[in-house]
Amino acid sequence: MTDVRARDELRGRASGPVGHGLPEAVPGRVCRETEEDFYPEFTRRNRGLVTEAAQEALYGARVLVAGCGSTGGAAIEPLTRLGVRRFVLVEPGSYELNNLNRQDARYTDIGRNKAEVGAERVLAVNPYAEAEAVTQSVTSANAETLVAGCSLVVDGVDVTTPGGWEGKVALHRAAALARVPVVSGYDMSGTQHVRVYDYRSGGAPLGGAVTPADLAAGRTVWTLLHRVIPSRVIPPELVEDVMSGMTRPGYSVPQLVYTSTLFGALAACLAVHLLEGRSVRGSLTVDLHGVVRPAVRNWASLPRRIRGRRAWQRFVRGQTQGTAGVRRR
Repeated sequence: MTDVRARDELRGRASGPVGHGLPEAVPGRVCRETEEDFYPEFTRRNRGLVTEAAQEALYGARVLVAGCGSTGGAAIEPLTRLGVRRFVLVEPGSYELNNLNRQDARYTDIGRNKAEVGAERVLAVNPYAEAEAVTQSVTSANAETLVAGCSLVVDGVDVTTPGGWEGKVALHRAAALARVPVVSGYDMSGTQHVRVYDYRSGGAPLGGAVTPADLAAGRTVWTLLHRVIPSRVIPPELVEDVMSGMTRPGYSVPQLVYTSTLFGALAACLAVHLLEGRSVRGSLTVDLHGVVRPAVRNWASLPRRIRGRRAWQRFVRGQTQGTAGVRRR
């Protein structure tokens, strides 16, 4: 790993009672509590809702967040506030202006690496936390090293480029070998689709849906997505936008803040259960647009959803080339 920032480097800009302080993001503030006093009070309002065993598991966990953009980045702060203290944050990209519509960043963060900003956010909430920022992509060369020693993986790796899929497959292969559960998120218009791969009991990477052989065969990213996301949960408005947008140079898949933020909440809840050793659903889907629409409008939209599903299936079958020009960061 290169360009890794550890806890002391990030928070060494301010001093506190025991040599600990908050990073520059909160200038002039220091931690008045000792490390022993901080955590019980920090998590006091969790009590009664988070079991003692779960809180202890959160305290001792080491969580890898692979991809710190709109999906993985949304999970960092909720996990920190629940009580996770040790993170490995992996992201090669930097913030752009068009990220600010949904990602937890400020205008002053534009141009900064997302993993490094995420590490500062962790320490701004818990100055006794440990956050490593790795400014590389996940690859077959580093995936096992990144996963080693982790209790949980949050998979926010980009799925709109062939390179992203190579990283995702390598990440899941490493997690499966290490028997570490993975939570993956896919935000689509107002729909958040979450897959949980509980490798604690074994199982093929990505459930066998996507393999290195698929990558070697040059499958398009749309074909690979079709294998991990049921077509019935893909919103028709997104299908229509993708199909029309593919003809435009530099097309970016649209994303919304409330859908991205929802992944953070779902991933945090799943983390509590998984780290305590409990079983969870293998997949879940929340359609925010459907939740807030009157029931009669949901029924009225059914024909459009059916047409969208069929159009998506035809679109995927017709794909024979790569994904140049598609962006989702």
